[in-house]
Amino acid sequence: MGNPIEAAGAASAASDVAQHTPMMQQYLRIKAEHPGTLVFYRMGDFYELFFDDAEKAARLLDLTLTQRGASAGNPIKMAGVPHHAVEQYLAKLVKLGESVAICEQIGDPATSKGPVERKVVRVVTPGTLTDAALLSDKSDVYLLALSPGHNKRGVVTNVGLAWLNLASGGLRLAEVAPDQVGAALERIRPAEILVADSPASSTPAGLAGALTRVPVWHFDVASGTQRLCDQLDVAGLDGFGAQTLTSACGAAGALLLYASATQGQQLRHVRSLKVEYESEYIGLDPATRRNLELTETLRGTESPTLYSLLDTCSTAMGSRLLRHWLHHPPRDALVAQTRQQAIGALLDAPVDASLDALRSALRQIADVERITGRLALLSARPRDLSSLRDTFASLPALRAKLAGIVANAAALARIDAELEPPAGCVELLTRAVAAEPAAMVRDGGVIARGYDADLDELRDISENCGQFLIDLETRERTRTGIANLRVEYNKVHGFYIEVTRGQTDKVPDDYRRRQTLKNAERYITPELKTFEDKALSAQERALARERALFDALLQSLLPFIADCQRVAAALAELDLLAALAERARALDWVAPEFSADIGIDIEQGRHPVVEAQVEQFIANDCRLFADRKLLLITGPNMGGKSTFMRQTALIALLAYAGSYVPARRARFGPIDRIFTRIGAADDLAGGRSTFMVEMTEAAAILNDATPQSLVLMDEIGRGTSTFDGLALAWAIARHLLSHNACYTLFATHYFELTQLPAEFAHAANVHLSAVEHGHGIVFLHAVNEGPASQSYGLQVAQLAGVPPPVIRAARKHLAYLEQQSIGHATPQLDLFAEPVYLEDAPDDAEDDAPAAQTHPALEKLRSIDPNDLKPRDALDLLYELHDLASAARDAQR
Repeated sequence: MGNPIEAAGAASAASDVAQHTPMMQQYLRIKAEHPGTLVFYRMGDFYELFFDDAEKAARLLDLTLTQRGASAGNPIKMAGVPHHAVEQYLAKLVKLGESVAICEQIGDPATSKGPVERKVVRVVTPGTLTDAALLSDKSDVYLLALSPGHNKRGVVTNVGLAWLNLASGGLRLAEVAPDQVGAALERIRPAEILVADSPASSTPAGLAGALTRVPVWHFDVASGTQRLCDQLDVAGLDGFGAQTLTSACGAAGALLLYASATQGQQLRHVRSLKVEYESEYIGLDPATRRNLELTETLRGTESPTLYSLLDTCSTAMGSRLLRHWLHHPPRDALVAQTRQQAIGALLDAPVDASLDALRSALRQIADVERITGRLALLSARPRDLSSLRDTFASLPALRAKLAGIVANAAALARIDAELEPPAGCVELLTRAVAAEPAAMVRDGGVIARGYDADLDELRDISENCGQFLIDLETRERTRTGIANLRVEYNKVHGFYIEVTRGQTDKVPDDYRRRQTLKNAERYITPELKTFEDKALSAQERALARERALFDALLQSLLPFIADCQRVAAALAELDLLAALAERARALDWVAPEFSADIGIDIEQGRHPVVEAQVEQFIANDCRLFADRKLLLITGPNMGGKSTFMRQTALIALLAYAGSYVPARRARFGPIDRIFTRIGAADDLAGGRSTFMVEMTEAAAILNDATPQSLVLMDEIGRGTSTFDGLALAWAIARHLLSHNACYTLFATHYFELTQLPAEFAHAANVHLSAVEHGHGIVFLHAVNEGPASQSYGLQVAQLAGVPPPVIRAARKHLAYLEQQSIGHATPQLDLFAEPVYLEDAPDDAEDDAPAAQTHPALEKLRSIDPNDLKPRDALDLLYELHDLASAARDAQR
């Protein structure tokens, strides 16, 4: 027989299942419903995996693979994890892109005939995480669905996107052009992507998240639109602006169907919808997000980045919102100005409502957003509810601190109004939940005393056992006259009265022997038996009662979901604004200005991240206007060209995101997109060379940049031959000036390009200055007007540790190339021809070796006759030659 799981997954194998044991039949039926998912099958205190699942889990989780018994003649391979530690194993599997079906016992083992009934209660996938232990506090997890839209000829005209943050209930839709899917996915960064399981549907390249295929009919537009309306409890989608987004509605239908199936219930907290349009945010393509290192460095680490510098938020909600703001800077300057006005009001707050006091209060706030998500999915735990209660109880004090500030900022006044806690929710949580509940309901001590009379009675019985036994023991000693009589309890035999062997003749007739020991007899009485039955069942019944009350409490809190989401959103925004205010104060940042006029005017701007890493940062101006659209930047490697370019883009992004900025003064006109062409890297997986990547990114800029775009071009054309690269750089710069007319920072080592300002009046030369010192170089990092005089490439190579013989050989070859370029008018030198030097010398010759011109010392030697020299003259000549050689060497330096 073949693999049991594969057999179970096929319809033709139904008869094979009957050959297995009843337990394995139940397992295989459940496994057949989840063929691509690891099934965690609950058996007692463990979740077990069988057959192929066991082998895979053992490999991924480093579990012990065992073999126990057989079913249908095949040994049963097993691996298991303890139920109390399951979350750590789930976290590891999800990080590896695996999905897990959690199969629980739902039947009663005491009454079950055959295997206890089991069912899958939820499926844990990379995009549908809600448990705190599985989620990163400071980043959101998105589930996204892709649905292409076709015209009548079957050509894909757009791609509908729907993505959901299940932990918070945030649902968004968008439709983008097919070539913009990659940029959208880079912006959203979904953990899991749903696509139609169809041979006709192509999978977009470069998908970052785990890919899940679902049936094609899940993407049906009509049923998807209806499912979306049902979810939002509306008759139509006009109020959300989504009525024309047919492809996105189809994607939303598949998304909601999949998400609700994984949770095994309704998505009660998905009650709103946001439609995103490309024109709403400043466009940032994937290359730009990487090059600017917004939330991840080019090496893939989390710091130092712009996000790591700014994230001093007091709550995880604020940290997540910061990440969203950085990746979604709005084009509307009014949004940024509203946020900056709130930051200014927080900085100017009175002493009794200071920024520090406000941030201190915010540190006591729980993650209301994610608690609300778990509450809606009925998976909240006792401490989630106590944290929610304590947070709501602290809101009046928090609002009191805001009272003296809100009048100075409309955003803060709106936030203050939204911080009003739901009164009924606060009252219910205060009355129902213990002050410090246990972590799990099964441990008891979750429901507060006074909330339920029956529970209180059961607890009293359980808690008063000790006193009853003491009283009984006193009475029985008096009644029997046995002074050493003891009333005790153990888990095996329950309650008993113990009498030593020599006192058994005093035992009353109503004592019934329960156990005989070597030196004592243990008895039970009718009174003690009655108490035992009541006491032993009281704790079990109390736990069952508490579980039922907790489940009912979760149901009672469902009507407050929308209010909790409102409060969570307000807390996140307040926390983020307070963090940005703290950063502005600590880092000496200023509020930017906005204008309808074209221009980027930054005075004494600084790179926010680099400044935090160095002792002293050299600030620089950047001025781009309608008559000064392109800055041609020259200067040495390591001189600061890339830093200057990136800081300009980051300052612009920070300004439109709503933050203060690192500058003495900054003023911005409208900006629609930011492009970067920086660095060099192969795309081996995509089969693209470094130069192909460079040209692909340049092509995207030339095709899409508008007069309101900011473009950073760094060393374009360096990936090919010198003259080809120079020609391409020249043509690209001219096109950016004459056709795109965008704000452009164009860094280059091609000094020939410094002639562009003579052809285009709205181009200008600037350079990063440096000075030579001995054989070395000192970088000044200051931006000055005009072109640089040289690139200092050999000096930088020397700083990098290139061996001295290589540097000397390079200097010699550079002299040759420079003479060739002066003395010959060939269109391009043959890089593979043998070089012909004016004075041939070995590569390790001294710096004063003969080169293009005769050395002064050599001329002196040729002018004398050694036979005519007297000893004294020869010595004088030696000193003269030494002086000539030293002077020539100093001149060469």
